[in-house]
Amino acid sequence: MDTQPSHARYSSVWPGLRLVTAVLISAAIVAQLSRTIETAAASQTPHGSHLPTVVGNFFSYFTIQSNVAAAVALVVGSLWAWRRGNTPEPRWLTVLLACTSTYMIVTGLVYNLLLRGVVLPHGTTVPWSNEVLHVVGPLIMLADLLWSPGRRVLPWRAIGVVLVFPILWVLYTLARANLVTSPMSSAPWWYPYPFLDPHVVPSGYTGVAGYITGIAVVICAVAAFVVWVGRRESPRVDRVRHR
Repeated sequence: MDTQPSHARYSSVWPGLRLVTAVLISAAIVAQLSRTIETAAASQTPHGSHLPTVVGNFFSYFTIQSNVAAAVALVVGSLWAWRRGNTPEPRWLTVLLACTSTYMIVTGLVYNLLLRGVVLPHGTTVPWSNEVLHVVGPLIMLADLLWSPGRRVLPWRAIGVVLVFPILWVLYTLARANLVTSPMSSAPWWYPYPFLDPHVVPSGYTGVAGYITGIAVVICAVAAFVVWVGRRESPRVDRVRHR
């Protein structure tokens, strides 16, 4: 007869689910990177076949960076849980998971609200990988946020930590854009997403600023939601200390 408490079984299964998710996300990234390199190898233009630029562009997408971070966080979280059992997560791990959960949820929202209908050249994307990176991964990270055991409560000021990476990513993207020739169009600029490209967005940089502001509001709202979820459940650690 199984005498192990249900909450203990739940705590022991969750690290495995995290690890499986990390493997799935990693496989999706590798599959799409392989397709991207294949497309570059078949390109008839010097810009399209310039592998360092193509690979650099690939890892410049917020989606890819978010998924890489999520895979790392899930692996670290799994190893910690298996090593420490029911010990509450250290603060740094909870912050890492809060950050990656926010970025993945935002990735899912932005893709499905703004980019789902964007038509890309046939054969440049791996359909199943695209869904894992933009839908499955974000949903699983949301589930991890809501139900993973052992997560500590964070103070509201943790929202500021979550916002650091998106700010740096926008600065990096806008600074790099005019230093890169587009592999596909040979235009003397390259933006990872059309809503950041002042050459296609109505009103140019003003329109881009509007999109950035709107997405910044979404990121702040999601970050606040992530912190709130951790604070709302009384069983989680350090509730009184961080009111």
